[in-house]
Amino acid sequence: MTIALQFTNVTVNDVDEAIGFYRDALGLDVQNDVSSGGHRWVTLGTPAQPGLGIVLSDPHAGRSQADGDTMQELLTKGVLPMLVFNTDDLDATFETVRAAGAEVLQEPMDMGWGQRDCAFRDPSGNMVRIAQAAAA
Repeated sequence: MTIALQFTNVTVNDVDEAIGFYRDALGLDVQNDVSSGGHRWVTLGTPAQPGLGIVLSDPHAGRSQADGDTMQELLTKGVLPMLVFNTDDLDATFETVRAAGAEVLQEPMDMGWGQRDCAFRDPSGNMVRIAQAAAA
């Protein structure tokens, strides 16, 4: 038996604004864009991990009004789970994302467990970390 992650969801305030960050700053490809009931679910991915999709949607997409309101509160507080990406060139990736106007939370630095990483906020306030494995 094998098991693999297929999708992960990221809640955002504005799907179009989020696409600008995840596609243009991080270099992900838009794979699917579905609208229903006034909401959108946009799936992005990368050829480096075929079969894994990041799905962007607003807080109320597919949720009850009460659950959507709760998600909006958590998004506003900035306490939803972060995404962690891996890159083979942290410094270049950092400069690309910073040049795109993302809010920098941490510039690239060596971490005690052997990797280097940096951190940004996406346009909705979600934390996005980018890591590079230590040189062998």
